[in-house]
Amino acid sequence: MKEIYLDYAATTPVDGRVQRAMEPYWSRKFGNPSSLHRKGVAAKRALEEGRKSIAKILHCKPSEIIFTGGGTEAINLGMIGAARANARFGKHIITTRIEHHAILGSADMLRREGFEVTTVGVSEDGIVDPQEIKRAIRPDTILVSVMYANNEIGTIQPITEIAKVIRRHRAKQKQSPHYSLSTIRYPLFFTDACQAAGALDLNIEKLGVDMLAINGSKIYGPKGIGCLYAKNGIKLEPIIFGGGQEHGLRSGTENVPVIAGFAKALEIAEQMRGKESARLTKLRDWFIEKIMAALQDAVLNGHPELRLPNNINISIPGIKGEAAVIYLDAAGIFCSTGSACSSVSLEPSHVILELGRSPDLAQGSLRFTLGRSTTKKDLERVLKALTGVVRKLQKK
Repeated sequence: MKEIYLDYAATTPVDGRVQRAMEPYWSRKFGNPSSLHRKGVAAKRALEEGRKSIAKILHCKPSEIIFTGGGTEAINLGMIGAARANARFGKHIITTRIEHHAILGSADMLRREGFEVTTVGVSEDGIVDPQEIKRAIRPDTILVSVMYANNEIGTIQPITEIAKVIRRHRAKQKQSPHYSLSTIRYPLFFTDACQAAGALDLNIEKLGVDMLAINGSKIYGPKGIGCLYAKNGIKLEPIIFGGGQEHGLRSGTENVPVIAGFAKALEIAEQMRGKESARLTKLRDWFIEKIMAALQDAVLNGHPELRLPNNINISIPGIKGEAAVIYLDAAGIFCSTGSACSSVSLEPSHVILELGRSPDLAQGSLRFTLGRSTTKKDLERVLKALTGVVRKLQKK
């Protein structure tokens, strides 16, 4: 029986082309990029080529890319590093209630350090209203963090509109003595784009963001690698200390093989983005329509159109999502109840609850995320298995 993997939002397999790009740096070109000899110079060259490749896709300068050990670390550095370094200009931060736990955990840490954090809500479709951000901004607001696309329900946020709100606020503050102390205008705008990479445009000039985080494991690249884009001039405090690598912001010998793989994966994802997003959108919409017809009490979570091309998140009354995942696993079908990063908790999803769903519906949520190998035939089999599993669980 063919296995059907529908958990691409959790992680993706490594593309063969990415593996080949990484191979030379495991055992032949294995030098430390900080070494002065030829092997070190070769490793340094690969490191900087990877940085240039990613910067080209993001439309930024290579010096604005900081490699990290993953998306979570990039988010921690962007949130905590920026807040600590800019605290003298204000200690107020704005984020949303449906962020990834990496953002929410960073916000909790900053609260303990004396920062005040405002969390804005979302519509029943999971969309942030830019006017809510506008109303939340204060003279002492130094950072706004809104994720580009939600990891659980796939909703795409109006990042460019939020950026306009922030720019207008900055324009009004230009004459303030508070702001004349720094060449950087506040609040800074940060977005977690880990789920957006490969599906949405990462051009930071169009987005209007000051910082952006992405990682390799969502784009058919290696795990354990990510990066933070931080506009030149933004002050950050490191959260990892040592030899001063990555502009002094991320100490530790750079992982050249996975950086090479990360850069290659992002390059491939960007090349495939248009056609693959269109293909997945058709499959997604067909699958949603079929699920709603087969399970008439099912509820779609997230916006029906402003969502990632590969994301289907549904709540089914009278079942436990974890039980459904186990039954589907036995049938060779792999999906999830929500974020893989918080799957150890049996608490209802904070994202689903924030949409106004009942705890019962939140407990009965399932997330199917499609990928490059997903076919319509696969989804027909999943639909048949899912309806059988739901009937079995609802009878219990």
